[in-house]
Parts: sequence; structure tokens; C-alpha cells
Amino acid sequence: MRNPLFLVLLVGFSLAGCDSKPKEAAPTATEATAAEADPDLVTLSPAEQQAGGLATGRVSTRPMGTGLAVTGTLDVPPESSVAITAPLGGFVESTTLLQGTRVSKGQALAVIRNPDFVQLQQDYLETRARLEYARAELARQKELYEQEVAPQKNYQRALADYNALRVQTAAQAARLRLAGLPMGGRMVSTATLRAPRAGFVKTVNVTVGQSVTATETLFEIVDPEHLHVELTVFEKDVRKLQKGQLIRFSLPSDSVNGSQERTARVYLIAQAIGADRTVRVHGHLDKENDPALLPGLYVRATIETGRADVTALPNAALVRFEGQTYGFVAEAAGRYRLVALPTGRSEDGFTEVTLPADLPASTTFVTDGAYSLLAKMKNAEEEE
Repeated sequence: MRNPLFLVLLVGFSLAGCDSKPKEAAPTATEATAAEADPDLVTLSPAEQQAGGLATGRVSTRPMGTGLAVTGTLDVPPESSVAITAPLGGFVESTTLLQGTRVSKGQALAVIRNPDFVQLQQDYLETRARLEYARAELARQKELYEQEVAPQKNYQRALADYNALRVQTAAQAARLRLAGLPMGGRMVSTATLRAPRAGFVKTVNVTVGQSVTATETLFEIVDPEHLHVELTVFEKDVRKLQKGQLIRFSLPSDSVNGSQERTARVYLIAQAIGADRTVRVHGHLDKENDPALLPGLYVRATIETGRADVTALPNAALVRFEGQTYGFVAEAAGRYRLVALPTGRSEDGFTEVTLPADLPASTTFVTDGAYSLLAKMKNAEEEE
């Protein structure tokens, strides 16, 4: 029989072996207390740092454009915007269009009913019949005149009647085509309005049953494939502008983190000062097929008039919170402090920053994963 003392020691060693698995380093009690006392400090375990995909680095000096900060809108040239009217008026019998609908060239937009359409077709058919008779009469009078059987004035009268009816028939046919009515066959009292070009429906100004006139705009179609930026520049800054200058612009929906670079070039500078003492600047986009760009959108832009070296951080290093921009300073392993960083221009994935007076240029910042740290900090505050 084995010694009881031996069994006790064996069980003790087995329990100690089960607890010998290495553990991840956790924040010390002092670090945890400091993190709780400082709301701008966040502490992550090694596993949390890896999951957040954090990367660190220092600020860099990069050349960025200097220029005029302006505002404006996205617009389309006049040939890309079409107002649709009913040329002869009438009543809207049917339409299925909604704002934002994509239409192709020749697509039916609405059906217009007008009792006068029947009269137009009747007049055309009657005039065309008279034209056929006038053509035959002209041929007969010409033959009689050449045979010296009838006087010349009969031939001249027949020629004048024929020419007058031909002009009248052509005019009536043009009116039928303008209204979208057939020129022959069964007479109808409705006409279909069709899209003269492809694009998106910008406005719909009619309802079924509405009476419309020839001067009323029923629909407006916009083709956004050739957007441009229309910027407003104060008269004192006009002398700094010239054709071909680079325009960097952003939309209100763009965030600092991962915002897309959008550029244009100055194409036209207005030669007249407006009543508000500003000048219009027209810029052509470098990339026109951006689905996020729509006519009428407000833009913030910078027109480059030069370049200068600035202190910058990657856009992924910056976070927006409560209307201000912040970054995270890596103080120690797993310890990061939130600091305010006023920003300036953005270019090629980097943003100009102004470091606080107490932070040297050698300070290490979180350059990727800053939003993960912000989420961790705010979640901790909510738990408290």
C-alpha cells in the first residue's frame, strides 16, 4: 500500500500543473486606477490591441496646397438639364414618374389628352386630300397650257394653289409631330410625352387630371454625367485665380476618417462681379462618374494657389467627436491618451494638424485604429 503522504503530494503537483498555463499581461492595479481617474486615458490588453488593428507612428512633414477656402454647389451645364412641356396643352391623363426615376431617351413620361388633337388630325387629312387634287389639277393645266388650249393664267393659278396647299400641309404635319400625334390612320385624342434624352427626373410638377398649358414645365430631367462645381469667390481674392488651378472639394457627408479625395480644375472665371460682391468660378471634375455626386449638393472646397510644407498625420489617425478632431498619443504599452488636434488641409490621405505646445514632434501617435480606441473609451464611460 502506497504512502498517504505520497498521494497528497501527487495531487498537489497535478493541481499546480493545471494552473501553470501562461496568461496575457493585464494592466496593473495602479494603471487601472489611473485609467479610471483620467477620462482621456484608455488602456487595452494585448488581445484588444491586436483585435483593434492598432498601428503607431509619428507626424510627418508633407507638401500640401495652400489656397482659398470657398464654398459652392454641384451643377450641370444647360445642355444636361431639360424642361419638359406639353406643346399644345391639355389634361394629364396618366403618368407614373417619381422624382429620382431614371429614364432613357424616348421613354414615355406622360399621356396628355386634348379634344383639339382630333381637329388637328382632321385638318391635316383634309388638306392633304386637297393637295392631291391640286397636284392633279396642276398637271392637267400644265398640259393644256403647253398644247395652247388653255391660257397661261390658269396654269399659274393651279401652280399657286398647289404650292399654298403644300406649305399648309407641311405646317400641319409639323404641329402633329410636335404634339406627338400620328399623321394618318386612326385619329386619337391623346398624345404621349417622351424623354428627349436620358437622365434622372429632377422635378415632377403635375398630377393626373391636371390641366396644363404649353408654357408650364411638367418635368425636369437632369443628366448628371457631366457635373461641374460652381464656386463663390470674394472679389478681393479674384486676382489669385487662374485657369487650370487644382480644386479640392468635399461633401457635408464626408468624414475625416477615410474621406474620398475629390478634385477638379478651374475652367472658367466669371468676368463680372455679382451684387453680393462675389465672382462665380466654374470647375470641371477630374472624376465625373462618382455616384455620390448629385446636382445641387453643397460643397466645401479649396482652390490651390501654391504649396507649402505642413505637419500631417494619416486620416486614419484622427477621429471626430462632438464637433472637434482628436488623436491618440501612445504613452506606454497598452496606454493611449486622447488629445485635441486642430486640423487644416487634407490631401492624399493625410491631414494637416497643429500639435499642442506640450507635445514634441517626436510624439508617437496611433496612426490606424483610432476609432477603435474612441469606441473603447466611450463604452467604458457608459458602463460607469
